[in-house]
Amino acid sequence: MDYPERIVCLTDETTETLYLLGEQARIVGISGYTVRPARARKEKPKVSAFTSAKIDKILALKPDLVLGFSNLQADIAADLIRAGVEVHVFNQRSVEGILRMIGLLGTMVGVPEKASALVAQYRQQLETARQHSLRFAKRPKVYFEEWDEPIISGIRWVSELISIAGGDDCFAELSTEHSAKQRIIADPQEVVRRAPDIIIGSWCGKKFRPDHLAARPGWDSIPAVQQQRVYEIKSCDILQPGPAALSDGLSQLCRIIDDWRRDFA
Repeated sequence: MDYPERIVCLTDETTETLYLLGEQARIVGISGYTVRPARARKEKPKVSAFTSAKIDKILALKPDLVLGFSNLQADIAADLIRAGVEVHVFNQRSVEGILRMIGLLGTMVGVPEKASALVAQYRQQLETARQHSLRFAKRPKVYFEEWDEPIISGIRWVSELISIAGGDDCFAELSTEHSAKQRIIADPQEVVRRAPDIIIGSWCGKKFRPDHLAARPGWDSIPAVQQQRVYEIKSCDILQPGPAALSDGLSQLCRIIDDWRRDFA
């Protein structure tokens, strides 16, 4: 069976996965937003943003396969398909979806054993975090903010990782919505009413401003604000649905929640 030798990755998570699998030589182009691994930015040409791409540059690379993510890159995928390029668009929105993506990508490039080993490693890390959290009866209420204008709560895999780390997502009911528009919190006072013990900001590549958040009307009464438990996790560590979220994202959530436990659990 022939496997793709020239791959363009339009997302950070597919680039990082191929590097972790030792298959980075197949990558001939990446997204300009790629930050993981850092070396990829030096080694690979940048051919796309997130919702737009330089189609002519991608075609010039003569890829066997282009890897994208979700409806957000549907227009890019359609243009490439019309040009005769093979495209696979992943749509992982959950922890299990991320693990399936890793396994499927490994199979697509002919290294299913490596991918299975990597998936097993992440499953063990997730289970270790879960078992640690089960030792504590009390769980903090966690509010995760993905964007500030408008206010958007966390997506599904983030909500699941919060639970695995031992917290309860204040807006878990919104996390399963695919569209960010469906996760908009129209009334900021709803966050006040839900009284999170911990607030985590990750503003999609924009610097998180805890002072701006705390200055919102009425938010000074929120326990997390009063106790100065307002944190940032960089979006590249938790809002990419790939290895970063399962490693650095989860470990940061665990540290934040463990810090709360030392005082309250």
